[in-house]
Amino acid sequence: MKTLPEFVSPTDAADQVARSQVLSPAIQPLWAGAKLSGPAYTVRCAPGDNLMLHAAIHRAPAGSVLVVDGGDATHAVAGGNVCAVAHRRGIAGMVIDGAIRDVAEIRELGFPVFARAVVPKPGVKGMPLPLQEPVTCGGVLVHPGDFVVADEEGIVAVPVADIVTVMEAVSRKSKAEQAQTLDEWEAEHARKIDSVLHAAGLDW
Repeated sequence: MKTLPEFVSPTDAADQVARSQVLSPAIQPLWAGAKLSGPAYTVRCAPGDNLMLHAAIHRAPAGSVLVVDGGDATHAVAGGNVCAVAHRRGIAGMVIDGAIRDVAEIRELGFPVFARAVVPKPGVKGMPLPLQEPVTCGGVLVHPGDFVVADEEGIVAVPVADIVTVMEAVSRKSKAEQAQTLDEWEAEHARKIDSVLHAAGLDW
């Protein structure tokens, strides 16, 4: 596989994948300006239990994105210290279908976290589960190694088998858009819209 890009906009990635690869908008950035990208390291936690996320920060390779099925959002699966250790170990960020806490610490750290909720009460550590198995996060089945991109526009998981094809398509479209002026885009856009309306018999 080619080297993954440092960052790709979720809007650019979403244009090249099915809607089913776009995570629920209920999972939001923990602080303004947060963004991340990298291969998914998948984690599943039992409801009310954060053991496996705490295990994952010591096992996930640098550059990976922890994609977490938090079980529910009744208890936080991570907080400031967990994120500080993850950050120090080079983990690119976290996408959590569940809850987190210590927002101010994580914001000050500049560690990108996207989560469904913020809850001050932490979970317990009592339920060992496998790491690096497919998990459902934000309504999307995410596999280990899927390329995850996230910013304020949303979160996209590009299937590992499609990464090269999608990234090449993103690059081609970006180059074409950069070579086109707004006037050219407007004229082309108007022609497309008029064509659709004409085909529907709506020649206004």
